[in-house]
Amino acid sequence: MMLLIVFGASFMAYNLEALSSDPLAVFAESTAKNKQYLIARMIRDLNLDVPPPLRFFMWLKGIISGLWGHLDLGKTRDNIYVIDAIGQAIPTTFRLVIASTILAIVLGITIGMVTAIRQYSRFDYVMTFISFLLFSLPIFWVAVLLKQYMAIDFNNFLAKPDIPIPLVIIFGLIAGLAMASIIGGPRSRFWKIFAGVSIGATLLLEYLSLTHWFVKPGLGVIGVGVLAFGAAAVVTQISTGLDNRRSLFAALGAATVVTAGYFPLHLLMGAKANFLSVLAIFAITLVLSALIGYLVEKTDRAVNIRTAVITALIGTLPLILDRFMSEFGGYLNSDAVNGRPVPTLGQANDLLTPQQSNNFWIQGLDFTMHLILPTMALTLISFAGYVRFSRGSLLEVLNMDYIRTARAKGLTERTVIVRHAMRNALLPLTTILVNDFAGVIGGAIITERVFGWKGMGQLFNQALVNYDLNLFMGVFVISAILTVLANLIADLLFGVVDPRIRIRK
Repeated sequence: MMLLIVFGASFMAYNLEALSSDPLAVFAESTAKNKQYLIARMIRDLNLDVPPPLRFFMWLKGIISGLWGHLDLGKTRDNIYVIDAIGQAIPTTFRLVIASTILAIVLGITIGMVTAIRQYSRFDYVMTFISFLLFSLPIFWVAVLLKQYMAIDFNNFLAKPDIPIPLVIIFGLIAGLAMASIIGGPRSRFWKIFAGVSIGATLLLEYLSLTHWFVKPGLGVIGVGVLAFGAAAVVTQISTGLDNRRSLFAALGAATVVTAGYFPLHLLMGAKANFLSVLAIFAITLVLSALIGYLVEKTDRAVNIRTAVITALIGTLPLILDRFMSEFGGYLNSDAVNGRPVPTLGQANDLLTPQQSNNFWIQGLDFTMHLILPTMALTLISFAGYVRFSRGSLLEVLNMDYIRTARAKGLTERTVIVRHAMRNALLPLTTILVNDFAGVIGGAIITERVFGWKGMGQLFNQALVNYDLNLFMGVFVISAILTVLANLIADLLFGVVDPRIRIRK
């Protein structure tokens, strides 16, 4: 059935594109002396004298030959093999869209489920408004705003990184309001949190402004430690609850491993480090944390190990981030960047010296800086949809009888939500998540165009503009195959998420 669907979709797409385009239109106003020769040559090269339905099977022959290791998608109008053009575009699209898709899924589902749990709270109203606002915004407009305020204006700010006092106070008040809304509670608690976070955020931002932290950023051992222990508290609360002392000790032990390893692990992060060095750092923290979880208590070892490992995984990320930050000052002042580190176009800086290009940390920093704006644009738009989907799904589950039964049995609210409601709420989201990952290969046509990235979206746009049928079908057939595979994977995942679903003979 999958093969039949791909065949039918490809046949329809090929014929629709062939009948709606006219490659010979380019010669309509041509005054070239060899005009007839050029027309005859294009007709021969593109087989335009063959009806589109028959021409499709000529193209399909190259696809079928892939079964014998000779896949042939034809050539583009620029006389480049389609398979080569796609091979160069797919990695670029992965870089652009994978990060934004994962961020949108994680943030969207998390916030959506929190709003469902705290329905009709201040936080729910604020996130509902924001999600509807973002959902209604066109991606090209969001991208242009990001280029203006997050790139051009921010680069100008770095020339003199002093934040005015009124702006510091405004940011502090916004941070206090956001945190108080997230935590919630009675009105007295709301105002206490608001006051405390506002004062703390204001003082922190003023300190960063006075020390010119934005030009020479860094977390240091204190920053890494604070984030690691904060991750320990959050992971424990979600996994087992803070009242489970053994799991809490395992998570705190993992945070201690990350913090204590700050200086020793930096020995693996020199200028000649590579991706394997980063993997080695994660392996060290994860293994030591798993060992702590194993030794904390004989009972529930699996739970303790899981909590410790997740804490170590999240806590090690600031350690790696701190190493990248240490290179920001040199990267900012290099001739290739010239004080403007956030680019508005392109996917890499071609002006970096060979020494800088061979430095893993500078290369990674350049990679990240080019990725920030398009990732933010795609995340903001996709995030809103996941918030709405996950909120509605969890609200539906929370009204079911088995949830009321679980509460009547005396289970804690955390257990009811995390172990019963959330897992079942993910079931209708499975199809959406898997298909979104499949759509990654199709590229982000508008975003790639606005930010000057050369990925699958740009290829697809190029194929449509130039009436390039081979290139169009190359992108289309890959997207079609991945879409039907995504639906198959979604069906299989249903049985994983919900064990009651099984294939029956």
